[in-house]
Amino acid sequence: MPYKQVILVREDLKLPKGKLAAQCSHASVDSILKSDRKIVDLWRKEGGKKIVLKVKDEKELFKYKQMAEDYGLKTALITDAGHTVLEPGTITCLGIGPDEEEKIDRVSGKLKMV
Repeated sequence: MPYKQVILVREDLKLPKGKLAAQCSHASVDSILKSDRKIVDLWRKEGGKKIVLKVKDEKELFKYKQMAEDYGLKTALITDAGHTVLEPGTITCLGIGPDEEEKIDRVSGKLKMV
Protein backbone atom coordinates (compact mmCIF):
# COMPACT_ATOMS: atom_id res chain seq x y z
CA MET A 1 0.00 0.00 0.00
CA PRO A 2 1.53 3.36 -0.99
CA TYR A 3 2.04 6.10 1.59
CA LYS A 4 2.80 9.81 1.28
CA GLN A 5 2.87 13.13 3.05
CA VAL A 6 1.64 16.45 1.69
CA ILE A 7 2.49 19.96 2.72
CA LEU A 8 0.04 22.72 1.85
CA VAL A 9 1.53 26.19 1.42
CA ARG A 10 -0.27 29.54 1.31
CA GLU A 11 0.16 31.05 -2.15
CA ASP A 12 -0.89 34.55 -1.02
CA LEU A 13 2.24 34.96 1.14
CA LYS A 14 4.58 34.74 -1.89
CA LEU A 15 7.34 33.32 0.29
CA PRO A 16 10.95 33.50 -0.91
CA LYS A 17 12.33 30.07 -1.85
CA GLY A 18 14.46 29.71 1.27
CA LYS A 19 11.61 30.67 3.59
CA LEU A 20 9.27 28.32 1.74
CA ALA A 21 11.74 25.46 2.14
CA ALA A 22 12.17 26.13 5.87
CA GLN A 23 8.43 26.32 6.52
CA CYS A 24 7.79 23.11 4.57
CA SER A 25 10.53 21.40 6.58
CA HIS A 26 8.87 22.45 9.83
CA ALA A 27 5.52 21.10 8.58
CA SER A 28 7.02 17.80 7.49
CA VAL A 29 8.88 17.15 10.74
CA ASP A 30 6.04 18.25 13.02
CA SER A 31 3.52 16.14 11.14
CA ILE A 32 5.78 13.08 11.29
CA LEU A 33 6.24 13.49 15.03
CA LYS A 34 2.46 13.40 15.48
CA SER A 35 1.96 10.36 13.26
CA ASP A 36 1.68 6.67 14.12
CA ARG A 37 5.16 5.12 14.28
CA LYS A 38 4.14 2.08 12.21
CA ILE A 39 2.84 4.28 9.40
CA VAL A 40 5.98 6.42 9.49
CA ASP A 41 8.15 3.31 9.23
CA LEU A 42 6.18 1.99 6.24
CA TRP A 43 6.29 5.41 4.57
CA ARG A 44 10.06 5.65 5.07
CA LYS A 45 10.60 2.15 3.63
CA GLU A 46 8.82 3.35 0.47
CA GLY A 47 11.11 6.37 0.18
CA GLY A 48 9.27 8.98 2.25
CA LYS A 49 7.21 10.55 -0.57
CA LYS A 50 6.44 14.23 0.09
CA ILE A 51 4.41 16.52 -2.15
CA VAL A 52 4.20 20.32 -1.72
CA LEU A 53 0.88 21.76 -2.83
CA LYS A 54 -0.52 25.28 -2.90
CA VAL A 55 -3.65 26.77 -1.40
CA LYS A 56 -4.96 30.25 -2.06
CA ASP A 57 -4.89 31.69 1.45
CA GLU A 58 -5.27 31.06 5.18
CA LYS A 59 -9.02 30.42 4.91
CA GLU A 60 -8.46 27.67 2.33
CA LEU A 61 -5.62 26.21 4.43
CA PHE A 62 -7.98 25.84 7.40
CA LYS A 63 -10.61 24.24 5.16
CA TYR A 64 -8.13 21.51 4.19
CA LYS A 65 -6.95 21.15 7.78
CA GLN A 66 -10.50 20.42 8.89
CA MET A 67 -11.06 17.98 6.03
CA ALA A 68 -7.85 16.11 6.89
CA GLU A 69 -8.79 15.86 10.55
CA ASP A 70 -12.31 14.69 9.63
CA TYR A 71 -10.65 11.80 7.74
CA GLY A 72 -8.51 10.99 10.78
CA LEU A 73 -5.26 12.24 9.28
CA LYS A 74 -2.53 13.79 11.42
CA THR A 75 -1.84 17.46 10.72
CA ALA A 76 0.69 20.08 11.75
CA LEU A 77 -0.17 23.75 11.35
CA ILE A 78 2.93 25.94 11.12
CA THR A 79 3.06 29.45 12.55
CA ASP A 80 6.09 31.61 11.82
CA ALA A 81 8.11 33.14 14.66
CA GLY A 82 8.55 36.37 12.71
CA HIS A 83 12.35 36.61 12.80
CA THR A 84 12.81 37.25 9.08
CA VAL A 85 10.24 38.09 6.38
CA LEU A 86 6.88 37.51 8.08
CA GLU A 87 5.05 39.03 11.01
CA PRO A 88 5.13 36.89 14.17
CA GLY A 89 2.22 34.47 14.27
CA THR A 90 1.71 34.25 10.50
CA ILE A 91 0.30 30.84 9.58
CA THR A 92 2.35 29.59 6.63
CA CYS A 93 1.61 25.96 5.87
CA LEU A 94 0.10 22.66 6.92
CA GLY A 95 1.64 19.20 7.01
CA ILE A 96 -0.66 16.22 6.47
CA GLY A 97 0.49 12.68 7.15
CA PRO A 98 2.29 10.55 6.28
CA ASP A 99 -0.56 8.14 5.76
CA GLU A 100 -2.11 6.01 3.04
CA GLU A 101 -1.92 7.84 -0.26
CA GLU A 102 -5.57 7.09 -1.00
CA LYS A 103 -6.72 8.74 2.25
CA ILE A 104 -4.58 11.83 1.70
CA ASP A 105 -5.74 12.15 -1.92
CA ARG A 106 -9.36 12.35 -0.72
CA VAL A 107 -8.39 15.62 0.93
CA SER A 108 -5.71 17.14 -1.29
CA GLY A 109 -6.02 15.31 -4.60
CA LYS A 110 -7.34 18.34 -6.53
CA LEU A 111 -4.69 20.80 -5.40
CA LYS A 112 -1.81 21.86 -7.67
CA MET A 113 1.88 21.54 -6.89
CA VAL A 114 3.97 24.56 -5.99
